[in-house]
Amino acid sequence: MYKYKIVVVENDEDERMFMMESFNANNMFDVLGMVKNGDHLIDWIQENSDNMPDVILTDLNMPGKNGYDIIRFIKGYELYSDIPVIVTSTSSAQSIIDRCLDMGAADYLVKPDTFLEYGPYLQRLHSLLSNKLEA
Repeated sequence: MYKYKIVVVENDEDERMFMMESFNANNMFDVLGMVKNGDHLIDWIQENSDNMPDVILTDLNMPGKNGYDIIRFIKGYELYSDIPVIVTSTSSAQSIIDRCLDMGAADYLVKPDTFLEYGPYLQRLHSLLSNKLEA
């Protein structure tokens, strides 16, 4: 099984903690960075240009640069435009999902309701990446 290099963008401290515990409990991802918002992601990318992720998983609603801004930034720079951006949010509104996909997001996943659901969530994320990146 391929271990994807991932950068996670999440502003909620508890959510970051739950995500890291789940990432650490499985062997499907190598978390290169966990940042608080799009502003921090841009800094991280510029500081780590020699070690780009296979994917960026970003929350949608955050202070500073949000998920929409991240999609625009990544897709707007040729150097980064091949990095898939997957948006994750508590919202399952089709209009929001469609907007993210229309802007260039590789996909959209609804966040789990509980910590216990993060294991299956990460398995879905890995399967989604395997299907999209190997196709």
